Amino acid sequence: QVQLVESGGGLVQAGGFLRLSCVASGSSFGINAMGWYRQAPGKQRELVATITSGGSINLADSVKGRFAISRDNAKNTVYLQMNSLEPEDTAVYYCNADVFYYRPYGATSLWGQGTQVTVSS
Repeated sequence: QVQLVESGGGLVQAGGFLRLSCVASGSSFGINAMGWYRQAPGKQRELVATITSGGSINLADSVKGRFAISRDNAKNTVYLQMNSLEPEDTAVYYCNADVFYYRPYGATSLWGQGTQVTVSS
């Protein structure tokens, strides 16, 4: 089984920055798209950014120009660099990965446990 483990959340003042990391660990697997989603209190989970194995990126309009997503395929890791943070960015951030297994063959979408990001004004 593959697991996703996130790190890098925390408390930061408005205008500050954080870098989130998410590592996928397991055996006999590969990863297609990876991404970050967030969920603020009382709101639905929303897409922040995704990146394919080939490097194609999709960013939510609300974070364009402030956030950047990247990945290291050799390390099965995806990053989210968050700059110019705003109080509205406060949420639990979840890592997502579209994983496929070699033996036996299968595919699934996995979620991390979430990491809290709090931006104070």
